[in-house]
Amino acid sequence: MSSHAKQNTSAEVSTSAVVRDSVPLLPQPRYWLLWGIALAAAVLAIGFSVRSVAGLTTNEFGVDQELSRHHVGALTTVAMALNFLFAPVAGVCMVLVIGLFVFLVRKSLVRAVMFVLFACSGWVASEVFKLIVARHRPNPALLFDPLAPETGSNSFPSGHTAFAVALAFALYFLVRGTRWGVITAWAGAVLAVVVAWSRIYIGVHYPSDVVASFLATTAIVIVLAGLWNRYVPRVIGRLPFGVASKTSPEATASDADSTQAHGS
Repeated sequence: MSSHAKQNTSAEVSTSAVVRDSVPLLPQPRYWLLWGIALAAAVLAIGFSVRSVAGLTTNEFGVDQELSRHHVGALTTVAMALNFLFAPVAGVCMVLVIGLFVFLVRKSLVRAVMFVLFACSGWVASEVFKLIVARHRPNPALLFDPLAPETGSNSFPSGHTAFAVALAFALYFLVRGTRWGVITAWAGAVLAVVVAWSRIYIGVHYPSDVVASFLATTAIVIVLAGLWNRYVPRVIGRLPFGVASKTSPEATASDADSTQAHGS
C-alpha cells in the first residue's frame, strides 16, 4: 500500500472516530420503521373509531364531566400551571433554553440539535393526526366547571401530552449513560402521565386523546431515532473536521453500548 493510501486510510479512521464520539447513537428497536408504521396505524384506528362508533365519545365525555364535578383547589392549580407550561409558546421557550444551554455550556451543537428535534417531534405528530382525524373537543357548555374552555376540531390527539412525552424522550437521550439516565426516564414518564391527566381534568380532551398522544409520539420518536442513527453520522462525517465537539466519556460509552444493541 502506498504512503498516500495509508494517509487516506488513517484520515478516514480519524474522521470516523470523531464522528462516533460526536454523534450520539440512539436506542432503536429492530425493524424500527415497521414499529413506527404500526403505532401510527393504531393511532388512526383509535381516532376513526371514536369518531364513527356511536356512544364511545359520550362514554368518554362522562369521565370529563365526573372530574369536572370534583375539582379541588390544589389540583386545579397544578392542572392550570401545566396547561400554561406545555402550551406552544411556553414550550418553545423551554426547548430553546435547554437547547442553548447544551450548545453554549456543554459545547455540543449536535446534541443541541438532537434535543430540539426530538422535543418538537411530539407537536409535529399531534398536528398531523389532528388534521387527519379532526375530532371536536369536549363541549365546555356541558361541563360543570370548565376551567379553560376550548372548541374546534383539534381534540385528537392532545398536543400538550404529545409535547410532554417528546420532551421526556429528548431529555433522556441527553443524559442517558450517566447517573441521571434512569432518574430522568422515570421522572419524564411520570410528568407525561400527569400532563395527560391534567388535559382530562381541565375538560379539553377525552381519555382516548391523551392515550393516542403517547402512541403517536412514540411512533415519531422511533422513526426519527432510526433515521438519526442511519444518516446523521454520515452527514457529520462529511463536514469539516472539528465541527462537532466530542462527547463526555460517559456518553461515548453509552453510544457504544447502544450501537451493539441496534437492530436492522
